Amino acid sequence: MAEPTTETTPSYEAAREELVDVVRRLEAGGTTLEESLALWERGEKLAGVCQDWLDGARARLDEVLATDT
Repeated sequence: MAEPTTETTPSYEAAREELVDVVRRLEAGGTTLEESLALWERGEKLAGVCQDWLDGARARLDEVLATDT
């Protein structure tokens, strides 16, 4: 998959940082069920964004390695 490039898609670093915050908040507890579900859903979206960035980076590396051989 290609790297996300839309204005609404965060960078890998921003998505990862927010994901870490979401996990901390979920692990800390003290949120309602509704808040926990919203955090979980946000975390899933952020994890997908991070995976898309990593997949794009892997594809670019594979292209470079394929042309070097």
